[in-house]
Amino acid sequence: MPFARLASATTPTCHVGLGLAAVGRPGYINLGRDRDLPADRTVDALRERTHELLDAAYAQGVRYFDAARSYGRSEEFLADWLKARPDAGDVVIGSKWGYTYTANWATDAEQHEVKDHSLAAYERQRAETAELLGDRLDLYQIHSVTPDSPALADKELHARLAEAAAQGLTIGFSTSGPDQADAVRAALAVTVDGERLFRTVQSTYNALETSAEPALAEAHDAGLTVIVKEGMANGRLAEPYAPEPLKAVAQETGLGCDAVALALVLRRPWAGVVLSGAATLGQLASNLHAPAVDLDEEQLTRLDALAEDPRTYWQRRGQLPWH
Repeated sequence: MPFARLASATTPTCHVGLGLAAVGRPGYINLGRDRDLPADRTVDALRERTHELLDAAYAQGVRYFDAARSYGRSEEFLADWLKARPDAGDVVIGSKWGYTYTANWATDAEQHEVKDHSLAAYERQRAETAELLGDRLDLYQIHSVTPDSPALADKELHARLAEAAAQGLTIGFSTSGPDQADAVRAALAVTVDGERLFRTVQSTYNALETSAEPALAEAHDAGLTVIVKEGMANGRLAEPYAPEPLKAVAQETGLGCDAVALALVLRRPWAGVVLSGAATLGQLASNLHAPAVDLDEEQLTRLDALAEDPRTYWQRRGQLPWH
């Protein structure tokens, strides 16, 4: 498991990763994005921003970086950075397949990505990822598995994934939607030759969406590394959008709403890596204060009350505009 490398890390930020969804493409659904990125979102401008974030994250102890085929040019930007930073041999690199980026570098595209969990899609995207990241890729995840995903029942696909695992690649999956817990449990049951196929799970978990917690704890107990995405709820837990109870707790701690929101996730004993989705150096610096946040029981009780019904949460997320 490549995440064993993180076990020897001693920095407070070793359990924080950097996800590149917000900077690998010009359009995304995070709130406040009009302020976060330059008005002229050229490929070169976002490559430069991505490299600045990677440099800063690495300097501050972050050692897991997360991309995907559907995150625009995130794999390309990450590959360029790795080539320029031969000293960064201790990082863990994860990417995902299963969605194809279709926006052609536009923010107003009718469709930004297309989902396809077929064996043919895996083979095509695995070759594309290999061309960019080569042997630097440590983890390859099926992107956004749901309980009805054909990837959970495709034995031929499972065999091919097991072949990749036998060659040293860690195989994982991510989840999305109101039925994340069911998807996690279904994936835990997938085996090849009696061995569990998946070694990691990446799920949405935050103060507003906690429904996957029992299943993620089960995955952790089964030996999987749990990666948490969207700990900031696509900006809903950051200033100025954060709910009042979160703002109050943040004021009490003297740190940002984002740091408190991520600290809440880092406290979970099953959370192996918690992703920052920062798009600016300021956001990243604030996010990386999360390990220093100390929350008492009364504050935790107030934050626990923020949880929404998962279907309400995902309905609202689905209405966030790409901008």
